[in-house]
Amino acid sequence: MGWLDALLGRSKPVKPNLDALFALPSAAVTLQAATGLVPTGLGSVAFRAAEGGAFATLERDVKALLGERVEESHDSYGYTWLLVRRSPDVLGDLVTELHAVNSSLESAGFGPSLLCSLVSFQAEGGRRLAVVYLYKRGTFYPFAPLPGRRRDNALELQVRGALEGELPLEKDLARWFPVWGAPGL
Repeated sequence: MGWLDALLGRSKPVKPNLDALFALPSAAVTLQAATGLVPTGLGSVAFRAAEGGAFATLERDVKALLGERVEESHDSYGYTWLLVRRSPDVLGDLVTELHAVNSSLESAGFGPSLLCSLVSFQAEGGRRLAVVYLYKRGTFYPFAPLPGRRRDNALELQVRGALEGELPLEKDLARWFPVWGAPGL
């Protein structure tokens, strides 16, 4: 970052570390002990699809690699979601497949199209939570939806406290964007 950028208040974006996803399985153990939330075996990746044959080929290859375990959907904001299903007992395999999707998009030059990845958790009684990885920030945050498009802020803050030190957490709470209707949540 140059001195003019510093003067104007511009900052260099954080380089995402997709390998940070591999910390989720051990963080899930901490999360379960602190909150009772367990993995559902569902995770998804959101990205803005690009026009052109190269992107279409890459998307087809990713879906062929994951086979029946992947479903594609589109949201009202124009993002494509790939939902990956695995056994809840093998969170490491789910994370590996989400990482493969992200890495494939990034290595093909479509990294700027990536929005986020998330892994779902649930507890007895129906409480749900997603641990969301913001691609452009290189950080995680919890999102706990409630009926009526409300959030369980107390649970989100409890999860933040439990996962501090386990994952690089987003410090700016204003960036804890709701992902209403995200596949797998």
